[in-house]
Amino acid sequence: MTHFTTVATHLLRRALPAAAALMLACPAAAHAAPHRPTGHGDWLYLSVSRGGAASGDTRRALLLCDPPLGHPHAAEACSQLRTARGDIRGIPRKEVLCSMIYAPVTVRAAGRWQGRTIDYTATFANACMMRARTGEVFSLDR
Repeated sequence: MTHFTTVATHLLRRALPAAAALMLACPAAAHAAPHRPTGHGDWLYLSVSRGGAASGDTRRALLLCDPPLGHPHAAEACSQLRTARGDIRGIPRKEVLCSMIYAPVTVRAAGRWQGRTIDYTATFANACMMRARTGEVFSLDR
């Protein structure tokens, strides 16, 4: 009986960390690979992570643009994206004064715009600089 207990304890000690790692990885994988929305039109799956890419403070939204839905500022974000032809880098930079406080924000957009695949990732020094550079696209706070 002692041998069985020792073997069982040994297997349990090896299996639990692997199971825990798998459970932790699954929710992250679900958010990393967005599902394509049904229907036609332009759409982007957006995420904003405060404190860097590996942060637990992440907001997400699915931006639909035909009609604008799924985002606190969907109409404005879609309008800015249309003007930039779906290229987030093409959104005109706003001239604003931002603080020099370093509070990194990592943004990601993945989806389809006018038949093209969009995959955009960038890290900004703080949320003010992110908004100045990307307009309303990543403004996920209500």
